[in-house]
Amino acid sequence: MGWNNPNVPWSDIERLLSDRPSSDRTSAGRPTDIWAGDGNDSPAWSRKRQAYRPPADLARRQGSVRYAELHCHSNFSFLDGASHPEELAAEAARLGLEALAICDHNGFYGVVRFAEAAGALGLPTVFGAELTLPPPEAVASPKPPQRRRKAPERPGPPDPDGVHLLVLARDPRGYALLARAISEGQLAGHKGAPRFDYERLVELGGAGTGDGWLILSGCRKGAVPRALAAGGTTAARRALDRLTADFGAANVAVELWDHGLPGDSVRNDALAELAGGRGLALVATGNVHHHSVDRQRLAAAVAAVRARRSLDEIDGWLPPAGRHLRSGAEQAERFARWPGAVERAAELGRQCAFDLQLVAPDLPPYPCPDGLDEMGYLRRLVAEGGARRYGPRTAERVKGAWAQLDRELDVIEVLGFPGYFLVVWDITEFCRRSGILCQGRGSAANSAVCYALGITNVDAVSLDLLFERFLSPERDGPPDIDIDIESDRREEAIQYVYDRYGRHNCAQVANVITYRSRSAVRDMARALGHGAGHEDSLSELIHHRQGIQQEAADPHSPVPAEVLELAAEIEHFPRHLGIHSGGMVICDRPVIEVCPVEWARKQDRSVLQWDKDDCAAVGLVKFDLLGLGMLSALRYAIDLIGRHEGIEVDLAALPQEPEVYEMLCAADTVGVFQVESRAQMATLPRLQPRCFYDLVVEVALIR
Repeated sequence: MGWNNPNVPWSDIERLLSDRPSSDRTSAGRPTDIWAGDGNDSPAWSRKRQAYRPPADLARRQGSVRYAELHCHSNFSFLDGASHPEELAAEAARLGLEALAICDHNGFYGVVRFAEAAGALGLPTVFGAELTLPPPEAVASPKPPQRRRKAPERPGPPDPDGVHLLVLARDPRGYALLARAISEGQLAGHKGAPRFDYERLVELGGAGTGDGWLILSGCRKGAVPRALAAGGTTAARRALDRLTADFGAANVAVELWDHGLPGDSVRNDALAELAGGRGLALVATGNVHHHSVDRQRLAAAVAAVRARRSLDEIDGWLPPAGRHLRSGAEQAERFARWPGAVERAAELGRQCAFDLQLVAPDLPPYPCPDGLDEMGYLRRLVAEGGARRYGPRTAERVKGAWAQLDRELDVIEVLGFPGYFLVVWDITEFCRRSGILCQGRGSAANSAVCYALGITNVDAVSLDLLFERFLSPERDGPPDIDIDIESDRREEAIQYVYDRYGRHNCAQVANVITYRSRSAVRDMARALGHGAGHEDSLSELIHHRQGIQQEAADPHSPVPAEVLELAAEIEHFPRHLGIHSGGMVICDRPVIEVCPVEWARKQDRSVLQWDKDDCAAVGLVKFDLLGLGMLSALRYAIDLIGRHEGIEVDLAALPQEPEVYEMLCAADTVGVFQVESRAQMATLPRLQPRCFYDLVVEVALIR
């Protein structure tokens, strides 16, 4: 803490005091996630995705043959694709492709990351999805089984069943309709098992709806190739005729792909003949699942993990080689016997490309009484609350309070955020009516408006707090008000938001659960045939040695080199979706037309397919409703005091007692939210806070 200490960032000091190793990771063309204080009022240390930086030696070039890849899966086709969206975009730019379409299974999980990388590389983007429909012979899906604790893990199907429908959005309207279709299918099923209704898909994107979708006949699980393999040309023709009748001949293209398997040419000849007989577009694709041929082994390993078997056990079902991105010249040579298929793919790619930013939404208009607009209603509420908190304008109890309120309201009006404050006020009012303790967190306490509205119980004027730390004209984006709610009753507030705005207009933000060192080693060891006990011991060893890279550098490591090699490749890959600790997104139009929504494991929770960083990048406004156990403890204490002592405790009226600061200076802060971490407790005795503002400075330094 002295003047002569080395120039060490506070982030490193906090990490060292908390015994947490650095996990910074950079790699050309791959995403970078770090543990960092993200500068807002969420918990100080969370995983934050850094802005995409293209490899220094990469420049998008013009291919000698024009070609766009229209069928590409990223690793957000969970346990199917074997490359990050950023890697696919970088490779497509290097190869000189006209455009690239990401069409992951049943969702738009990775499109924001893909769009960010493609934008930095100057690569046109196409957005789509490969929807899994039940096979014609399938019976109605039974109810999802009840979850059992520690149930034995059973092998999964080596080749999951279902008919694939590959849909590409032609424009933002087509994107919105496809997002809605995905959401409706996800919500009609259960977690991990959407249930798409083909007739509803035709209703949303079929002929006569504005040509918003382009339908490809798809891979071997597409309706047409599947019918061709099972029933020959006649069956395939019927399947193709149904697609063209439902979606329009101008919106259907027959897809050819060639992975070097013996039957590829025969199948492609038959498909080309069907397309010619119906006058349909014929397009070449790579049915891509990874950006480089080097990822073929990892693609096989994740297929084994998906089936919960070893590579040896699913040898007959392993994916074929050759599912990597290729240049236009390579594709032209491979598809020379079907002239025009490669060039037609480039043409369709250019037609369907658009910028994802075009779908950015706003907050819903807040319903205001008496013909008032949002700003007028906010001023009325602040006037009423300010009179309760500070007294009337002519006899204010805190000097300068009304002048501060007026100044803050002017800033809010200039920045156009009255609706945001009204939404937060509405949620806190619900909690107040329901007897639920809640409290605006962090920099929101610097606002007299938040105090007047009851969003916080901290008097920013009396404590001389700086409003500009919370909101200023120089700051981009809406303010960040996290609401702490007593943990035992937070679910009531979450369900209130669902009920008020509708399941289609709001959802919780997802957490993308990614592979870390231990899980990467465990799954790759399993894929390579190691027993359950052995794979667990290997993952524990990695945990104690703090990482795959350190283990790989040890020539005497007991972990097999092939396990470490695959684990290093899959580390930081998305594994599945979880739920953000409390973030909810609310939109002025159905959020399901911006980002698809699906069920979470927790009952009555629906989540977006994007995490907080994706939502922020696109412009979705997030409200954090966070559970705080200490507020529940305070609620119990207040109730007990009222019941036994007859005293009604108002947290906002509690005095700033010097004894509290004595305890803080002694680091006696166990159970005191925001200052109970090891880093905070190590810093408090050094800084010796003696007033609230000292505490603000101390917390801000560590955060």
